Amino acid sequence: MLSKIRSLLEITDFSVEELESLVRLAMDIISNRSSYAEACKGKKLATLFYEPSTRTRLSFTAAMMELGGSVLGFSDAAASSVSKGEVVADTVRVVEKFADIIAMRHHKEGAPWVASQYASIPIINAGDGGHCHPTQTLADMLTIYRNKGRFSNLTIGFCGDLLYGRTVHSLTKAMGRYPGVEFVFVSPRELAIPDYLRKDIEKKGYKYYETESLDEVMPNLDILYMTRVQKERFDSEEKYERLKNSFILTMNKLLYAKKDIIILHPLPRVNEIAYEVDSHPGALYFEQVRNGKYIRMALIYTLLKWAEEGKQPTATDNIVEASPCGNPRCISTVEDVPPLYKVLGDGSKHCIYCDALEGSCH
Repeated sequence: MLSKIRSLLEITDFSVEELESLVRLAMDIISNRSSYAEACKGKKLATLFYEPSTRTRLSFTAAMMELGGSVLGFSDAAASSVSKGEVVADTVRVVEKFADIIAMRHHKEGAPWVASQYASIPIINAGDGGHCHPTQTLADMLTIYRNKGRFSNLTIGFCGDLLYGRTVHSLTKAMGRYPGVEFVFVSPRELAIPDYLRKDIEKKGYKYYETESLDEVMPNLDILYMTRVQKERFDSEEKYERLKNSFILTMNKLLYAKKDIIILHPLPRVNEIAYEVDSHPGALYFEQVRNGKYIRMALIYTLLKWAEEGKQPTATDNIVEASPCGNPRCISTVEDVPPLYKVLGDGSKHCIYCDALEGSCH
């Protein structure tokens, strides 16, 4: 069963042209906010947040309200029927009776994909475990465009927790499609990018470099994307304590950076960016928050318009059934969904829910 409704489950669901169209629409919203004040009047957004969120949930709420629509949903799974054992498929089939579009955050990877297979309204992935976070990527891209004026010919450094950092995974997939983009991954070995992402990068021929030294690569970066070491993604308290202070950005480290470097962070931060860095002209992480509202306005408006037009997904993966997924964070390990895999051109099979390779975990 494959969805016939356009949703945003991962950033590659949208073509480069569609992403750029969203950015242009967000720019128009910024310039002409009053023109969109009733663009979604009478429409309802359901926010289904199975794990804690401040920025993303409020950003979706503010976006829909500024479009003239209304919002319902829950911000804590314990306050919903999930606490009684209700599965994702049943939740969305109930909620779609009350709403026109759903934004879902879930601690299990692939939950929004499951939701999209049962819903007759668009689903927006607002973050699924350590897998991906496409609307944060849209906020990142709008911020990059507003400050760099382009997406091509940029060197982007990602620093911190790159294994569980879903925002890193999504932005890499989005920006890798532009010419002249190079990636620098800075992390301790234990938190390096997951194997599935490395294989994807190598297969597509993206230029990348991995290192454990931020100082080594700082002079080359046009963009520095900092991430926190996420305690909630670890299954070992000892491992978290050992790695939590791996990289801390200070003004001294930025002495060797380009004058026009921009510094991004999906927030919340813990201690990975010193407060003194907030005064740096390139520190744009709070501007990212504002841009997140505008790009989510553009996304909601676009998906609702496509739903009315009956616009369907443009591409389908070659999907087969195989052995159960070995990733303990995958939705297929806790809900009764079939073990489905997308078969890539090289014959490798990647879990449709979490991207793990068949027979392995990441």
